[in-house]
Formats: sequence, structure tokens, C-alpha cells
Amino acid sequence: MKSRKRFTALATAALAVSAAAVVAGSISGSAAARPDRTTATTVRIWTDSDRIAAVTKVANAWAKSRGVSVDIVQVPFGNIRDNLKTVKTENAPDVIVAAADWTGELAVNGSVIPLFPKKSALNQIPLYARQALSYGKGTPKLYGMPTTLENIGLFVNTKLAHVPKSFADLEKQALAFQRKGGGRLAIAVQQGPNGDPYHMYPFFSGLCGYVFGRTTGGGLDPSKLGVANPKFLKNAPLIDKWNKEGLINAKVGGSEAQQAFTSGKAAFWITGPWNIDTVRKAGIQFKIVQVPKIKCRSVPFLGVNGFMVTKFATSHGVASAAKDLVGSYMAGAGAQLELATVNGRSPANVQAIKRIQDPALRQISLAGAGGVPIPNIPQMQSVWADLGSAWIKATKGDGATSARAAFATAARNIRDKINSGG
Repeated sequence: MKSRKRFTALATAALAVSAAAVVAGSISGSAAARPDRTTATTVRIWTDSDRIAAVTKVANAWAKSRGVSVDIVQVPFGNIRDNLKTVKTENAPDVIVAAADWTGELAVNGSVIPLFPKKSALNQIPLYARQALSYGKGTPKLYGMPTTLENIGLFVNTKLAHVPKSFADLEKQALAFQRKGGGRLAIAVQQGPNGDPYHMYPFFSGLCGYVFGRTTGGGLDPSKLGVANPKFLKNAPLIDKWNKEGLINAKVGGSEAQQAFTSGKAAFWITGPWNIDTVRKAGIQFKIVQVPKIKCRSVPFLGVNGFMVTKFATSHGVASAAKDLVGSYMAGAGAQLELATVNGRSPANVQAIKRIQDPALRQISLAGAGGVPIPNIPQMQSVWADLGSAWIKATKGDGATSARAAFATAARNIRDKINSGG
């Protein structure tokens, strides 16, 4: 399985490698100095090395059925967004593989164009997945077709514990296991010195927390900050209880969480599909479920990837074909299953999820049901640090700050950053 890729600005900003291009099967060269397309019916697609094999297979199947051709160009994932700003029209892509958190920027600067798929295509993709690739004030427009989802779930070592029937059951089992001593953890969930609001999100949503509310039209509204909303603050004392009893420990980082679960020192681990092979190699019998409901449903953040049609498709005369590929064909169960399973991720298409053969991948796909797409508006960058810090302050053991105070402070800091344009 491919290594973890959380498709947000946190994960993609560090990539900066010059692009190498691979045409679907025959020609290679620089993406920045690409030869002109051979015909007016050639659709050029930019994708990264992890997906190029699957994209090539799916795109060629579509091209054959439509009587057109495709030109598949390999570009490092972190470069795709930035290269769109500088590429010459004759070398530009018509379609790109994209991360959901690029949507706002690419829509605002006009790099990508909105899609208007048929209802039959949209009905196969859950609303929460479509929202990840939608943007706009009022009623958002869809700028990409979601094809793969990534989320965390609760891994349960079924030799050490049973799949919890409720959060109270999870808490009871985890604490009983911890009391056996020997360095055991109740719940292995990573935070570490800088915090990790991504991995803590099921607890946050379970206490009725959220980041941004939505407008009446369904768009994200940065003025509706839910980090310290009244319902969450009412439930926040549960965090103080968890801290006191040791259910959650801010000192646990990623390596500590992994080591505890794979060595049998934790019966529960909150992690994602990138660790399925790690658990299998450790010889552990396990199941994956969504974290049980606390006060609200404990849904995870969703990392969403998909395909977008660029503005260049119009100037190249292939906009209609590109929209058909992205807005129709890529929505189908067959195409999505091929794209997702190659990289060990969940397809967005609900019928494709039912066809997943790998039981663990199917389980973690189901654990993402109802998940919250990582907000794709620029103001999200003002959230990560303070939200992570609030969790650290409230769950660091002795000397912890009350959760109400920690999250109220975080909310004030986030509002100040947003208001100042930070």
C-alpha cells in the first residue's frame, strides 16, 4: 500500500520536485516543454506517480469508448496546482488530478471550470464528498468529481477487545486494559508536541464541535466558527474527565501510537488506511469501525481527491470531452473502484464501496460515512495550529487547562487570525 497522503495543504505544501512526463504508454518528456497535442480530440491529463497506472487504464478505456485519445502526463502531486499558473497554453492540461483543499484557490483564479453533471452521476456520490470539491458564496458550484476518500477509523485488536457497542463501552474496555500496566495505552491516538486536530477530529465532532458552519446555500461560512460553540462547550468537561482518567494522552505521538498497537500495548488505535498493511504485518487480528457516537456522531475529517477540468480545455477545443470524462465517466463505480483500490483508498461512489474486495479497506470506507470534508477555504489555515494546541493543553495530564478554557481561547485566536487575514 502507498504511504499516507493526507490531501490538504498540510501534506502537499512540502512537495517541490521538477516534473517528469509520461504519455500514456509511449512518449516521455518535460511537462513544461510538452509537444502540441496530435489532434483536436486529444485530452491531456496531469496526474502523479502514485496514480498514473490507474489513471492511464481508466482514461484509455473512456477514450476508446468515445473515439478520442488521451495524453497522460506525470507531474509530482504537489506541483500540479502551482504549475497551472505558469504553464504555456500549448503545454497545459485539460484535466488534472486534484486535492479538495485546492478548490477555493483554483476556482477563484479561474484555473478550473465548474461542472454540471447529470443527476444520475451525482446521485452516486454522497453530498458530503461533493461539497469537498465545491466552492462559492451563496450556492457553491461543483468544480471537480470526487473519486477517492481518505479518513481515519478505530482499529480494534479483536484478540484484546471486542468492537465497542457504544462510546461508554469503548471507554470501559480501554481503561480496563490500561490498568493492567506495563506501559499500556487506553486509546492510541496521536497528538505529539504540535498537536494533531486531524486525528482528534472524531472526539471533536463527537462532542458536537465543528470548524465552519454553512451559508443557507450550502457554502462554508468562515464567520460561523464552531470551535467553541455552545453545545461543544457544554460537553467539554468530558475532555477533562478523559484527561484525568488517562483515556487520551497528548504526549502520545505517531510512532508511540503505532508501537503500542502493533506490540499489543493498545487494543484501540485511531489511524487511517495507510496503516492497514502495518497492522497486517504485525500479525494482528483486527476490525475497523467508526468511533462510536459520544454526544453527536463521531465522524472523521475526510481527505478528498478528484479530477477537475481546467480552463485550457476550452482553448484546446476539448472542453466537452473533458467534462464528459470528469463529470460522467469518472463518477462511475467501475472507474472509481479501479482508481481507489490501486492506492488503498476508498472510492467516493457508494456502489463502488460495496464492490471493494479487501475487507479492511471496505471497513475503513464505511468508517468514513458522514465524514466532514477538510474545509477548502483559505481561512482553514488559521485553524490547524490553535485547534491542535487546545487539545494538547486539555489532555496533557497533570497541569492541564480546562477544556472549556482551552477551546474558548483557541476560538478567539482563530477569529483574530481570520479577521486580520492571517
